[in-house]
Amino acid sequence: MTQNDTAGGAAAPSGAVRPDRLAGKVALITGGANGIGAAVARRLAAGGARVVVADVDDEAAQQVARDAGGTAVRCDVRRPADSEKAVALAVERYGRLDLAFLNAGVATGCGLGDDFDLERYRLAMGVNLDGVVFGARAAIPALRAAGGGAIVATASMAGIAGIPADPVYAANKHAVVGLVRSLAPGLAPSGIKVQALCPSFADTAILGDGRGLLEEMGFPILPVSAVVDAFMRLLGSDGTGECWFVVPGRESAPFEFRRAPGPRA
Repeated sequence: MTQNDTAGGAAAPSGAVRPDRLAGKVALITGGANGIGAAVARRLAAGGARVVVADVDDEAAQQVARDAGGTAVRCDVRRPADSEKAVALAVERYGRLDLAFLNAGVATGCGLGDDFDLERYRLAMGVNLDGVVFGARAAIPALRAAGGGAIVATASMAGIAGIPADPVYAANKHAVVGLVRSLAPGLAPSGIKVQALCPSFADTAILGDGRGLLEEMGFPILPVSAVVDAFMRLLGSDGTGECWFVVPGRESAPFEFRRAPGPRA
């Protein structure tokens, strides 16, 4: 069975990071200054990991790093050199890299009609997609040098289901899901596990003005702690190339993609 057949994908590489074996591990978290990234940084540090908090918000990143006993670095994930610098800092400061949590994200805030905004579009695609591509590319050599590890990208339920209200956001999150599923088989022989975290609407700043509408609709908003719990479960998974959904009222698990039809002779 191949990675593309089911949600479970291939077996987890032996070098994968486990939630019960975090002591001495080194993690880089992009978008780590607030929300999901900050909460994951603190949870990993509580388990004994050393963390590098990467974000464009210097002051908030420094505070999270102090809370977690780690290191902060300014990182605009749209710039490949910034991701390379963040990885290099992790290796220089702590001697290795075991986990790259590519979490930085922004809301799109425009559609393809009269509300289309090219600057906003480029920002959203740059942070939400390019940031994962550049972050993974920078992290892979360091993870290989450490004997393996894990890459976790924050996608979204918008990467699994269509979102008519925000097609641009859905597009870049679908791309993240496709990247994760496609990278995983090739990196498994190097001991690197690749996963996607796919929460629905979580209680973070990215909700912006949409929070009020969700509340009016009675749509439940995920507490950040629930997303962090799912992240830790994901780290303990025996698979790779998985996309873990996180939605209110359901136990988080890998989404079961249908097997794509093959050609007929």
